[in-house]
Amino acid sequence: MTEALHSGQFRLPVRVYIEDTDAGGIVFHAKYLHYMERARTEWVRTCGVGLRAGLSDNISYVVQRLNIHYAVPAKLDDQLLVTAEPIGFGRVWMDFRQRVLKAGDETLLASADVRVACVALDSGRPRRLPDNMRELLESVHENQLLTGTSQE
Repeated sequence: MTEALHSGQFRLPVRVYIEDTDAGGIVFHAKYLHYMERARTEWVRTCGVGLRAGLSDNISYVVQRLNIHYAVPAKLDDQLLVTAEPIGFGRVWMDFRQRVLKAGDETLLASADVRVACVALDSGRPRRLPDNMRELLESVHENQLLTGTSQE
């Protein structure tokens, strides 16, 4: 098992590039969503679940709900840490708590609660989480209960 699976929280380092910012060098608000998407995707990849294989099985994942808070702006050339922590799941959905932190002092820049739904790629209709994803989420949840790190 990987560290990401043991801890339940994954951290992805990201650097802010000019393409991420407005004319004043401040990160454009929608870019935080890109960073969070990358962190969720890398968490899944690190845990050994192949998203490409899911596409061939008519499985896709879509953001169903998002609640975001912007605390402090990130700026050009900042180094960030973007977290992805699964905090709950159901038959067809997964909930993540995510944060964007400034690397070094870990100042909170943005935080979000994200619900991701599993859908059939061809129809967009909800479908059950695949066994490998459900088993991964169950393992993380059990570990959070054992270590007392669950934040629900």
